[in-house]
Amino acid sequence: MTPSEWPKGLSQPAQRALQAAGLITLAQIAEYTEAEIATLHGIGPKSVNQLRVALTERGLSFREHRK
Repeated sequence: MTPSEWPKGLSQPAQRALQAAGLITLAQIAEYTEAEIATLHGIGPKSVNQLRVALTERGLSFREHRK
């Protein structure tokens, strides 16, 4: 996902946190649980919600739990 594809209004700290974790596409983000994404420094409840909405709009969702 290029910066122009990030959910509208996603904060710069959240974007940096995702990029630092190597997560650049929504498909990659969907491989993690909400709790795992929330542990990234720079990701707060608002960012998690924005990502959840963006995932849903593209027919994706956060992983329910780790195998």
